[in-house]
Amino acid sequence: MALSPLPGLRPTTLPPEDGGPPPLLLFYAAEMEAQAQAVVAGSGGTVELMPISWRRFNDGWPNLFLHDVDRVRKADVAFLASFHAPDVVFAQVAVIYALAQYLSRTLKIIVPYFPTGTFERVEQVGEVATADTLARLLSACPACATGPPQVCIFDIHALQTRFYFNYERVGLRLKSCVSLLLRRLESLARECAPRRLVVAFPDDGAHKRYKAKFPGFDLVICQKVRDGDRRIVTVKEGAEALAGNHVVIVDDLVQTGGTLLEAAKALKQEGADQVSAYVTHAIFPNGAHTKFLGDAFTHFFTTDSVPTTANVLRDAGKPFEIFSIADIVTVVLDR
Repeated sequence: MALSPLPGLRPTTLPPEDGGPPPLLLFYAAEMEAQAQAVVAGSGGTVELMPISWRRFNDGWPNLFLHDVDRVRKADVAFLASFHAPDVVFAQVAVIYALAQYLSRTLKIIVPYFPTGTFERVEQVGEVATADTLARLLSACPACATGPPQVCIFDIHALQTRFYFNYERVGLRLKSCVSLLLRRLESLARECAPRRLVVAFPDDGAHKRYKAKFPGFDLVICQKVRDGDRRIVTVKEGAEALAGNHVVIVDDLVQTGGTLLEAAKALKQEGADQVSAYVTHAIFPNGAHTKFLGDAFTHFFTTDSVPTTANVLRDAGKPFEIFSIADIVTVVLDR
């Protein structure tokens, strides 16, 4: 017997203008509902939400149902994923494969956070590069009606991970959410005047990746040395820009936060008046965000690319400020 759509998952969509293309059909992980709704609200009727029943059988395996699936054939389709935990990946990959098998005209797979807490490279015999495994799973997606699907990842942690994808099977598109921070820095610069805003990077890797995105800002580079479980951070370049100013540390992700905390100490020792931080992906396992609830950081900016963490940080309040990835998703979906 066919299942009826779940309550609240059939939002109305404005019809396209005469002569315009039909709406893009946006499916989404259950945890990404708020982000998906924000995309639709700003789309002017060009994107329509599609419901999925995310259920499980008694043995814990997924029991999935795509509603109105007859509309997928020959339509432009996207799936907004949330790979925030290993136990949710299998069900979402199953949905992604099904959308291609139903012969969507095009398929865009949006993976805001490509999980990299496990190994991305093998440094000694016996290590397993699980980032390679996940890339293979996505690369194995069936072709849609017009050819390979497209995978889009935001601020991928290790650029070399892109070479794990099979480009004969999928197209890979890498995007950054740093534009969301730049928008916020405009108002932050006015708030901290006459002091200047300075951008700092916790290591050379972050500097190489993001330096071109901050024209007009003084840049500071830190360096990190690991001593067992400890991280020793010092200021390597640009210390002369710190005195009395507000410094924003920029990186792609945070796990336990040890590097950021040590970087903040080093920057203040060199004369910074205030320190804030931005990361695209806030992971914070085991309540690690509580380390930042004191006064070490004036602001802690992040996105809702990991929706489960974002919900926790919203409840935690200051210094956390959450940017929505909806605008970046909209850019990716633009036809």
